[in-house]
Amino acid sequence: MKPASRELHGKGRFPCGAAVCFTVLLGLLASGLGGLIPARDALASGAVAGGSAGDFVPATVDMTLRQVTPRTWYVIGMPGMVTSENQGFNSNAAFVVTDEGVVVFDALGTPGLGRRLRELIASVTPQPIRHIVVSHYHADHVYGLQGLADSGVPIWADAAARELLASAAPAARLEERRVSLKPWVDERTRIVEPTRWVDGEARFTLGGQTFRLLSAGPAHSAEDLMMVVEPEGVLFVGDLMFTGRIPFVADADVSAWIKAIDRVLASRPKFVVGGHGPASADAVADLSLTRDYLIFLREAMFEAFDQGMDFEEAYAATDWSRYSKLPAFEVANRRNAYQTWLNVEREALSGVKR
Repeated sequence: MKPASRELHGKGRFPCGAAVCFTVLLGLLASGLGGLIPARDALASGAVAGGSAGDFVPATVDMTLRQVTPRTWYVIGMPGMVTSENQGFNSNAAFVVTDEGVVVFDALGTPGLGRRLRELIASVTPQPIRHIVVSHYHADHVYGLQGLADSGVPIWADAAARELLASAAPAARLEERRVSLKPWVDERTRIVEPTRWVDGEARFTLGGQTFRLLSAGPAHSAEDLMMVVEPEGVLFVGDLMFTGRIPFVADADVSAWIKAIDRVLASRPKFVVGGHGPASADAVADLSLTRDYLIFLREAMFEAFDQGMDFEEAYAATDWSRYSKLPAFEVANRRNAYQTWLNVEREALSGVKR
């Protein structure tokens, strides 16, 4: 069952819907949790967010707000992978309105999309953005920071993102997107780094709401970060959940991702906002699509590896019909299978049993 939602295309205020409440297991990921690690101020050191409207090409793709609780809204990206046709709008972003300001979860995939999200937030509330939480540092979730965040607004991310941001990978991806998503990503686009690091768990309060940030990686990425809003009762999981489409495995640890989903399911949440696809009021069903696909990948690649096949033989021998009609299958499945093959190979050489 999908949650009832209110949709907003233009400007103006809308009345709140009925309250949606649930209890999230407080012990979620409690083992080994640490605290908040201060970060250098990336904004002050040159990665300045925001800017004038002339700093980047505006997004013209349709973006619709959906209300999921009286204080919580989100936008849903288009199905499939990033293309010039969808202008990079294939991921979700959400925000929570409090009496003292707004908390945003994820920032979309171009500066223009981030600016559009900012405008939609302003159409719901005059409250300023006070915090931005990033689920992970993949391009489709963070390039919008440049059009969304004012200088000085805390940007939260998992501490594991430090290693990624210190590597050559973000710059390489940015160069690729400057070609594949031009003009929405161009030479003026830059990576805005976090200003607050989360190591295990952190929390802050704003306008009577408590926001708990929980490390969930390594899973889809090394730096997966979830957010629980109390007492509003919403769990944001980023790309731990893909609804209605094939997940993007990228360089994920598939086995760890499955375990992370199991931890979320153990909390029995009623309402979850994922990184792609509609929000869920049936978390067990919708998380299961991602989980079952990952398990299928892992089992198929393990079985082929045990039989002495190479990857090409393994891929050709696998019956993909169960998933072949889902959005993003053609562009993502082979890459997903190959990454899973590498996972399986590493686990087998390390003596891990399935």
